[in-house]
Amino acid sequence: MSSTTKSARDVILAPVWTEKSAAQMEENHYTFRVASAAHKTQVKQAVEEIWNVRVTAVRIINARPKRARRARVQGYRPGFKKAIVSLAPGDKITLFEGMS
Repeated sequence: MSSTTKSARDVILAPVWTEKSAAQMEENHYTFRVASAAHKTQVKQAVEEIWNVRVTAVRIINARPKRARRARVQGYRPGFKKAIVSLAPGDKITLFEGMS
């Protein structure tokens, strides 16, 4: 890992659990929220280190901040960075108990 992030757990923040990401899990694509300073190589190394799998591809997406409004107060919900990780055939990540 580089000097901007300390360990693999600092790069991978949380799994993204949506209908689309659940459907992609069947195709061996997993979606994670990652640190804003992380790049593809760091994400690949972190996933391989944490789950002991082989990563074939990493796609990074910067989700822009969205406008939020409560009554008369306007602001922004924070943006974030997420990564879609493709695994080699035969490799799996068990994110939740009872699911693969």
